[in-house]
Amino acid sequence: MQNTKARAADRESAPRRHGVQTIARAAAVLRALERAPHGLGLGEIATAVELPKSTVHRLVAALAEEDLIAQEPGGKVRLGGGIARLAAAGREALSERLRPILLELRRDLDETVDLAVLDGAAVRFVDQIPAPRRLRASSAAGEVFPLHCSANGKALLAAMPEEQTLALLPRRLPRLTPHTIVSRDELRVELAQIRREGVALDHEEHTEGICAAGAVVIDASGPVAAISVPVPVQRFRGEEERIAERVKGAASTGSELLSGRKPAGAR
Repeated sequence: MQNTKARAADRESAPRRHGVQTIARAAAVLRALERAPHGLGLGEIATAVELPKSTVHRLVAALAEEDLIAQEPGGKVRLGGGIARLAAAGREALSERLRPILLELRRDLDETVDLAVLDGAAVRFVDQIPAPRRLRASSAAGEVFPLHCSANGKALLAAMPEEQTLALLPRRLPRLTPHTIVSRDELRVELAQIRREGVALDHEEHTEGICAAGAVVIDASGPVAAISVPVPVQRFRGEEERIAERVKGAASTGSELLSGRKPAGAR
């Protein structure tokens, strides 16, 4: 009798296990495409997710029906418009949850505070609280910066596995100012330092006259955003360590909030 019940339970749970496995495989395909903004062929996806090409073909067809991926005429597969819509909704929710932390940091430093997320091979600003000063750094929500020369971009790069970092960076890093790091090897050394110290700095690397400190916010799934404080260079000098520590602390508080270790509104 017990064996009969056990077999019946196994038969009932088999579809659930299959459904969970399918979702996990589809998520693996989406993550592989996330790491390849220019798209991948079916064979490349199969290699990346370690699945048979026939299985990948079925997953791609199902995801394409939901507009989560798009297939180009040449055969390449990339993330679809449905992902962008979901990402926009997620960014809005993320900004709302982290805004009290951004406001507190702005009050503490009296400087502009930004929230940014990874967007393909760039960093996109999703929220900003301007400094109450006439001379201040500002950028509009929705604006995109390169990863390699911004404090928030470098903070996000440092939080990724190295193979993902290398895949996102262009072979030649564009120079935006005389201070921009354009050597991939030099940038890798700096990213290792950011991982050790927990904060990234921009010394006029994106915009002359503007410095910044940035730190990554992490939830249970990994890095989700970066908090940064851009400051005119004359106010950054002599305050660099204090600003960096405050930014690092705000990002840590945000990580605790998103991972459920700190209740919303708690200090």
